[in-house]
Amino acid sequence: MIQEEEPNKVIEILEKDIWGAIKEFLNFGFHFGEGDKSIHITVGLLLTFILAFVFTQFVLKWLSRLFTRKMEQDDKLKFRSVFKFIKYVVYVAVVLIIMSGSGLDITILITASAALFVGLGLALQEIFQDVIGGIFIIVDKSLSVGDIIEVDDKIGKVFEIKLRTTRAITRDDKVIIIPNHKFIRETTYNYTQNHKTTREQVNIGVAYGSDIALVTKILEEIAHSQKSVLRNPKPFVVFEDFGDSALMFSLNFYINDSFSGFKIKSDLRYKIDAKFRAHTISIPFPQRDVHIYQNRGVDNE
Repeated sequence: MIQEEEPNKVIEILEKDIWGAIKEFLNFGFHFGEGDKSIHITVGLLLTFILAFVFTQFVLKWLSRLFTRKMEQDDKLKFRSVFKFIKYVVYVAVVLIIMSGSGLDITILITASAALFVGLGLALQEIFQDVIGGIFIIVDKSLSVGDIIEVDDKIGKVFEIKLRTTRAITRDDKVIIIPNHKFIRETTYNYTQNHKTTREQVNIGVAYGSDIALVTKILEEIAHSQKSVLRNPKPFVVFEDFGDSALMFSLNFYINDSFSGFKIKSDLRYKIDAKFRAHTISIPFPQRDVHIYQNRGVDNE
């Protein structure tokens, strides 16, 4: 019996030594401060941080895949932009929870950094507005990739929506980076919010005395002959007004590519000018009649 108990005691001693060594290793670290306000950074705390971050990252990736598995590609991109912001909040919460669970007084950290957070909040106020604007854009779907928008008198096609900025390419192939807060604070024209079809128009003035029925017929024929102009809804001509120097007309038509609308308008103007010349319909320029009155001087007696 004595011989059988000796190996068990040896095993117990070895286990105690091993666990003691492990605890000593995990408790090894650095200590800052004194008393209740001291901060202990140990190997065990660092390992806890690493394991918590790995686990949190795994859970967040799993949740992201779970929510986006049935989404379309555009919706996935929008969700990931919002999810990035959520990830930052979750990581900060994990750090605070681990620090609090490890016995660290996080109120000291929060109090010490309160002034810094206020300063950063004021300095980064516009960035926060951009982030909130990006979340609103993604949630309420007021803007989508492929939309044609007008911002600051510039027309562009949206090709990327991020959490802080939106990128669009202009008609002259230049990229404009728009802070998302502009979509909240300012009026933005979205040409394709409801549908891809937009109505465009070309304004024309003809000389007084022109055959307005012929003018209307020519404009309608030109619109119908243009490949980029939709047949339905039909193009139509409006007699706008009696101008100072011309009879004002507008050719109204529908297209499904408003981003290239300026090219279509240019082609129509070329054809209108050629047709009017062929039918001797003049496009007048502004004219003014100047009458000169010569005053006769009064003879002195």
